Amino acid sequence: MTEVTFGRLVDLPLREAWKHEALEFTPWLAENIDHLSDAIGIPLELTGQEVRVESFAADILARNPSDDSVVLIENQLEQTDHTHLGQIMTYLAGLEAQTVVWIAPEFRQPHLSAIRWLNEHTADGFSFFAVKARVVRIGDSPFAPIFEVVEKPNDWDREIKRKASTDGSAYYDIKQEFWEEFLRTHPAMATLGVAASRYPNAYITVGAEPKVEISIWIGRDKSGIYVRSGWGEPVGPVSEVLEPHRAALEDALGAPLGPGGRGQHFLAKRLGKGHDRREAWPEIMTWMDERVAEYRSTLEPILKGGTA
Repeated sequence: MTEVTFGRLVDLPLREAWKHEALEFTPWLAENIDHLSDAIGIPLELTGQEVRVESFAADILARNPSDDSVVLIENQLEQTDHTHLGQIMTYLAGLEAQTVVWIAPEFRQPHLSAIRWLNEHTADGFSFFAVKARVVRIGDSPFAPIFEVVEKPNDWDREIKRKASTDGSAYYDIKQEFWEEFLRTHPAMATLGVAASRYPNAYITVGAEPKVEISIWIGRDKSGIYVRSGWGEPVGPVSEVLEPHRAALEDALGAPLGPGGRGQHFLAKRLGKGHDRREAWPEIMTWMDERVAEYRSTLEPILKGGTA
């Protein structure tokens, strides 16, 4: 006989972990978005919570840094209902999302059928997921979250494998190479906190209370800059600081204040060239350097209590 003691894995109601959907479940999911990323197989970067769309508020907005597409996440603590399905379709249009993730502990069959129909009939580039949320524990162990994908785009697993085999680590290697070259040609950026990472974004802090960051990013065929609140922090305080200076900011930087379809992103600008065009790297790096200087000189007086 083995001396190992076994316990029984027990499913718990989601409300034993999160009492309130908007006040507890959504913030937890935003802070632990990597759990969801692992389940659906795509990278996710949080961009906003409770993003307003007309009279509604989308739970979470994220970005897929591999292609800069918008990911809409709608979460529930109860079985799915028609109201949330309708809201999802409203958000899909209002937020220009390409990927929709609907999370709930149970899905009614008509709603699974709706997700399946959307995957089969919408244009290429749109993806819809139904994800079952579970909370489990063994005995008195800590709660453990589990996300199970119950509906997904056709051939999704094959597509993930294809991307892994064709991109592999090269997707991240080329980004690190770009940032290393950027710091070599623009060494002052290192003093602002830019590091040679394997990820698309580099962040520069320009305000502490509330925390405000400038992000420069590089993608395959485009690059850009935007302003955001600190990681996982609410967008409201930043909006309150910047909104009184909307006209001056938009005039000085030539970008809409927002935040719009990208949730937490303010003053977003793009350059239609990315890391796949190596001959354009010097131009992209110069553009980033100039934009960072422009954004810092415009934002810092405001964040210190002055004017643009």
